[in-house]
Amino acid sequence: MGSLQFSFGTMSSGKSTLALQIHHNLAATGTGLLCSMHDRAGAHVSSALGVSTPAVEVHPKLDFYALAHSHQSGHGALDYLVCDEAQFYTDPQVDQLARVVDELGVDVYAFGLLTDFRGKLFPGSARFLEVADQRLELQVQARCWCGRAATHNARLHDGVQVYDGDVVLIDDGSTAQVTYELRCRNHWILGDSGPIADRFRAAG
Repeated sequence: MGSLQFSFGTMSSGKSTLALQIHHNLAATGTGLLCSMHDRAGAHVSSALGVSTPAVEVHPKLDFYALAHSHQSGHGALDYLVCDEAQFYTDPQVDQLARVVDELGVDVYAFGLLTDFRGKLFPGSARFLEVADQRLELQVQARCWCGRAATHNARLHDGVQVYDGDVVLIDDGSTAQVTYELRCRNHWILGDSGPIADRFRAAG
């Protein structure tokens, strides 16, 4: 019997690193697929530590059940799926992964951010929370500039935090420099980048 496990955290909490480690360990004794969506390296799962492994590139029309059933039929077995950047998956895709677990007996390990830069649950993450057998918050705790635990991912345009815009940012030719920072709830609400940012602004 398979299980659907959803592990979540902020940026820099080690999601992709753990996904790669689990895939590496399980591949030693079984057969499985590594999947990702909107990874910085394209059709890979890549860690901020510099490790990268080729992966099935997920797009909104990918049917996970059809993918798993085809692999199981063609290779005689499918023991697991490791799914990174799972916050971007659609509701039907999350339900397909649940079906892979229930009907094909495959273990699914999904990793994703819980909330976006607006402080809202990603739709994919919300659906995983609703249907997963296990929900695990990653214990590698990233920090805000103030030293408190980071709970929010902030998006900045030219160093100024923004709260509106597309969740998946596509290059629109804008000259604004887009960066992301980790913040505690208080400094995310205030849009406060801290004293180092203030010094940079003063120097400019």
